[in-house]
Amino acid sequence: MALVKRDRIALTLDGARIILSGAEARAARLGVDFAIAVTDSAGMLIAFHRMDGAKLTSIDVAINKAFTAAGTRKPTHEYARMAGPGGPAFGIHASNQGRFTIFGGGAPIVVAGQCIGAVGCSSGTAEQDQEVAEAGIGALLGALEADRSD
Repeated sequence: MALVKRDRIALTLDGARIILSGAEARAARLGVDFAIAVTDSAGMLIAFHRMDGAKLTSIDVAINKAFTAAGTRKPTHEYARMAGPGGPAFGIHASNQGRFTIFGGGAPIVVAGQCIGAVGCSSGTAEQDQEVAEAGIGALLGALEADRSD
């Protein structure tokens, strides 16, 4: 019986900065200013960036999307149908002091099969939010791949 786990991968602040940079670059290409949050695997905030024109109401939304994606290990858009009215998980959005988010823009960060954190983005459409989050994760995965090949 193992009493502790020693093989965890952890997201660093430098890794979170790469995610923010990649997400911001995609947001700029979309022409939308975003709020971008990066959390660790427990959903606790590591880094946050609000682009100059991002909606002020998007601050909490982005953080909560990352919190949800980290906690569930799933993208937040996967909850839209099941957690909407009449769905089997209807009402789940009220859990965790109302932080559970059921629309797109939150995505888990998975490295070597482990969820090491999540990204939450807000200010665009749910589809744009998801695209920006995935671009941030792609930037980190690209940097990790480049680091391995050196």
